[in-house]
Amino acid sequence: MQQLQVNLTVPVPDDYVLINRVEYEELQTHSLHGVYWTMVDLENRIGKKQVWIKDNILYSQKFKKQLDVLQGGFVYYPKAKGEKWSFLASKMSQFLEDNFYTIFKG
Repeated sequence: MQQLQVNLTVPVPDDYVLINRVEYEELQTHSLHGVYWTMVDLENRIGKKQVWIKDNILYSQKFKKQLDVLQGGFVYYPKAKGEKWSFLASKMSQFLEDNFYTIFKG
C-alpha cells in the first residue's frame, strides 16, 4: 500500500480559537459555576417536563438524599406553595452526567 504525506494549511479566522477537548470541557464546567437553574432551566437542559423530572429524579428514593440541600446536596426543594425550585447548575449538570444510566433504567 502506498502512503502519501500531505501538509495542509487551514486558515482559522481571528475570532476563533482552537483548543483541545479537555480544555473545552473544563471551560464548559466552569461556565456553570455560581449559576443557579430554575425548574424551567432544568426542563430545557434535559428536554423533559417537570412532572417527569420530579417522578424520576427529584423525588426518587435513589436520589433525593443526595440532591436535597438539607442533606448537603445542591437542590433546593420548595417548602411552601409558590416557592421556586433552585438547582446549583454545576453540581446538577455533573449529577445528570454521572447518573444518566441509573435515571433512565428505572
